[in-house]
Amino acid sequence: MNRKLATIIALQAFIIIMLFWMLVFYGKDEYEAFVQGEIEEEIETPSRISTEQGMTIVILPQATQEQSGITTARLNTSRHASALSTYGTVINIDKLLEQRSRYLTAVAEAGIARASLINTQQEFNRLSTLNRDNRNVSDRAVASAEAQLKADQAKLNAAESIARNLRDNMRQQWGDALAAQATQTSANSAMTRILQQQDVLIQVTLPFGTPLPANNSSILVTPSGSSGKSIRAYFISTSPQADAAIQGETYYYRAPADSLRVGMRISVSMNGSQTSEQGVIVPRNAIVWYGGQAWVYRKSGDDRFMRIPVSTAQETNDGWFNSNGLQADDEVVVTGAQLLLSEEFKYQITNENDD
Repeated sequence: MNRKLATIIALQAFIIIMLFWMLVFYGKDEYEAFVQGEIEEEIETPSRISTEQGMTIVILPQATQEQSGITTARLNTSRHASALSTYGTVINIDKLLEQRSRYLTAVAEAGIARASLINTQQEFNRLSTLNRDNRNVSDRAVASAEAQLKADQAKLNAAESIARNLRDNMRQQWGDALAAQATQTSANSAMTRILQQQDVLIQVTLPFGTPLPANNSSILVTPSGSSGKSIRAYFISTSPQADAAIQGETYYYRAPADSLRVGMRISVSMNGSQTSEQGVIVPRNAIVWYGGQAWVYRKSGDDRFMRIPVSTAQETNDGWFNSNGLQADDEVVVTGAQLLLSEEFKYQITNENDD
């Protein structure tokens, strides 16, 4: 009995030993993989983010900059007058076209009457001369010619009066300058573009006291609610018509008709003062947007870039004017700014995961 028990115990011990070695053998790979993973986690990847005086700095080696196509440009000094924002409307010119057509018709009729009057005057003079020369022409023929002369003179006076009344009416509704351009019989490039609907007529309302826009001056207009590119509009003249929605002084401008339609409300940006301030123009391709704010990356070293907020309140043809935060000769990233922003976000996400 004791021998049988000893055999069972020895067999159990053998099985336990075998199971232990099997566990060691098959668990070796998993253990090594686990240890290797722990070692890899302990190896820190080189950080591309640092903080200086509360500002986040993106560090990117020169070689990486070249591989990623990151380029910079130096900012130049610029002077800019403070911007004035207001509103305007694209005007329907159907009434102007109708008045112009009627005026030109009246002018043409006056021209015909004038030519007829010249012929009648010559005929009357001829008959009068013959009548005085031994009565070669009867008094009745002279009287008939005189009556025709007076009739033609009356026709000319009537046609000229109609033309004057139409021109005065246009002046009252559209102003002297615009009426003068519309009533010209010779070609006028600016008015021709409006009449051919290549340009649209815009009425802009400026605050009371705003200096009269100079001839050939321009403003930037954008359809209200649109985020598209601004359109340059050129000054024509003052407008005698007020805008029922906005109080102020009204002026006419013309602008390309590409994206502007009759009746459309527009936002206007223009120089608001005669004085200007010094700053820099931030290029459009340097801007990245984050959190509803415009930013640029300024180069602060050979491999260091700092994200700086910029203002988009004063738009220019080439970008946005800024008088604070950036200076002349600062280098800003114009290609690859989005990549730097992504690198900065990647660092923030990594820190959140570590926490």
